[in-house]
Amino acid sequence: MKVTIYRSSLDGSLRAPPSKSYTHRALFCSALAQGESTLHSPLICDDTRATSDALSKVGVATEWNTGAAGVSRSGELKKPSDVIFCGKSGTTLRFMMAICATTPYDAEISGDPSLLKRPVKDLALALGALGAYCTSNLGYPPVHVKGPIEGGTATIPGNVSSQYVSALLLAAPSADASVEVSIVGRLESKSYVQMTLDMQNRFGVRVDASDDLTEFHVRGQTYRPSEVEIEGDWSSAASLLAGAAVAGDKVSIQRLEQKSLQADRHLLDIFKHVKARVSQDSHSVTAEKSQIDAAEVDVSDCPDLFPVTCVLCASAHGISTIRGIQRLRIKESNRVQAMSDGLKQMGIKTEESEDSFTINGGKPCKAVIDPHRDHRIAMAFAVLGLGTEVTILDAECVGKSYPSFWSDLQSLGARVKAA
Repeated sequence: MKVTIYRSSLDGSLRAPPSKSYTHRALFCSALAQGESTLHSPLICDDTRATSDALSKVGVATEWNTGAAGVSRSGELKKPSDVIFCGKSGTTLRFMMAICATTPYDAEISGDPSLLKRPVKDLALALGALGAYCTSNLGYPPVHVKGPIEGGTATIPGNVSSQYVSALLLAAPSADASVEVSIVGRLESKSYVQMTLDMQNRFGVRVDASDDLTEFHVRGQTYRPSEVEIEGDWSSAASLLAGAAVAGDKVSIQRLEQKSLQADRHLLDIFKHVKARVSQDSHSVTAEKSQIDAAEVDVSDCPDLFPVTCVLCASAHGISTIRGIQRLRIKESNRVQAMSDGLKQMGIKTEESEDSFTINGGKPCKAVIDPHRDHRIAMAFAVLGLGTEVTILDAECVGKSYPSFWSDLQSLGARVKAA
């Protein structure tokens, strides 16, 4: 499917879709608890369905209902009867590696071609250090895992993926002995690890962590079934709010918690850097048409905001620099290359170094954009289309995180045509 966005402005209010990151974590914590848990307002998208499908292979049932999901497990996790397929979801892949490492069964974990490019070497080594057998294809999926983990000390780099750390923390309470996890270097995307700790706490598990989140101590514990409410997703809301800032008029997004642990709450800081007009109350954020200024921005702790930040900087007058981009080359696509290619097609000059991306802002022009099957790239260029005209190829890729994106964009006043 391709979608064309014509020159238009946004005006109105809607509820943010539920958080994908929190939905994933709630599903996995539910799977580790014997009994039945209830998730209120979970996100139903390609990635979270990939998680529920993967968990079903080890005996965890998920019933998706309107506004809720029931997750149940009776007895121990089971031996998978087939390959555990994770679709395009990196979170599903890495968390399933850890879950399978808590069982005494052989498991093969794989996914779509794009997922086979996502690194897992450091996580596989860490699980091995804790007593599991874990092999990969030269550091990439498919992965073979057999547990159980016994306990001990695992060391993990902090600058590749916070999902490695979260995966280890999810599995650690199931080990026979205590687990120590040490981070080498600075832990990037700390907020995602904090979200994992938060969700574990809601399911009765406590992890002792140093203030800087570089040392973790986990004793043996049992996850308890729980009932949790999933908050709104700052990542998904970011594109709509940016659309109001660069194309007008005024958009309010509800269910964005002021005290959220989500990394993409940094959107407010980025808006301030580029002088976008934004306001917030305890449960919502409002953005208005703004004169965007060039700025220097660091996205090392909120990498999912890189495409939206590029949109803001492309709409500014002057040269902006985005730092902390190194890990963005191993996401669903090489997001640095994807944004560079698309912006150049729209007449915006860019320059790239190992860890910075420079954008010479101006007036984007009409273009046809290949988002490289990456949901966040598609949504970002849709926002730029509001000021000109953009056709997005493979537009259905937004289903990975925000299935209703095109209809929500249209409900706010965007001129959208699907073909």
